[in-house]
Amino acid sequence: MSARTAALRIDTHHHLIPPDYRKALQKAGIDEAGGRALPDWSPGASLHTMAVLDVATAILSVSTPGTSFLTVAADAAALARDFNDYTAALVAEQPDRFGFFATIPMPHIDESVAEVVRSLDELKADGVVMLANNAGNYLGQDGQDDLFSALDARSAVVFIHPADVPGPTVPGVLPFAADFLLDTSRAAYLLVRNGIRREYPNIRFILSHAGGFVPYASHRMALGITSDTGRSPADSLDDFASFYFDTALSSSSAALPSLLAFAKPGHVTFGSDWPFAPLPAAKLFAAGLETYPGLPAQARSAIERTNALALFPRLGRAPTTTAAPRLQQIRHTVSRHVMRGIARLMIAN
Repeated sequence: MSARTAALRIDTHHHLIPPDYRKALQKAGIDEAGGRALPDWSPGASLHTMAVLDVATAILSVSTPGTSFLTVAADAAALARDFNDYTAALVAEQPDRFGFFATIPMPHIDESVAEVVRSLDELKADGVVMLANNAGNYLGQDGQDDLFSALDARSAVVFIHPADVPGPTVPGVLPFAADFLLDTSRAAYLLVRNGIRREYPNIRFILSHAGGFVPYASHRMALGITSDTGRSPADSLDDFASFYFDTALSSSSAALPSLLAFAKPGHVTFGSDWPFAPLPAAKLFAAGLETYPGLPAQARSAIERTNALALFPRLGRAPTTTAAPRLQQIRHTVSRHVMRGIARLMIAN
């Protein structure tokens, strides 16, 4: 990796597999996630990976399927509590090396609200992880206001991770390679389309894997919402840009230009997706960020660390002002002006 003298990165997309979670999955006959076999994991292996990737702190989260394979609300809530107690104890042992996103037992709203309150208020979790869909129930659909109210009242960081999309898989198409991107995009679309981004502005949502299709298809998605609701596409575009995005499996010469052109300055964080992304893949995409042409050192440092400090202030003080690269500011401004011009033309016609 790089020639840094100290690990600096904050990894906001770093998974763990608690022992009781693996046992629960095995009992349910689940031995894979997203088309990949469940990998080995241990705290020591996380620390080794962090050293290789120059990561100072990893924000741990449970990946899909979370608790969604348990249909009884009480069972899902109990398993989520076990996850969170285990991870909180791990973080307490090394608070400078680890943080965690608490698991909540979606789609069970009352139980999820209770675990949000317990995890954030008592366990001092750094945020919560929510799957884009839980057994076909998508984040952003009707009936979730109590949950969003609890998160908004706590200015929570919510890490949105994809799951298997509802319906059968397509032979030859690994879900993690394509379906996961659609799943994240669907949840983001609903959060914007149903007004949740505006009604609960204190929630900081991080979209996995550079937002799935969101940056690339944002204008098309905004126009789709307009055709359905009559809302200004410029407003929807602003709502899409209000998300945070991680770089997990996305720091490529094809994906980064779209992400950096679309995301608000300060809204991109580093992600490895380890251990579901094996170490060679995590190294490959981290190197893509390091070597991306035209990305100033200050901008790269912001993605790797500074932007995350604004979300997780317990890890250190973020600069009071972080000037975005001039080119990124210009691209962001031009994108907004173009969409607002399109909106005016649509209204005029």
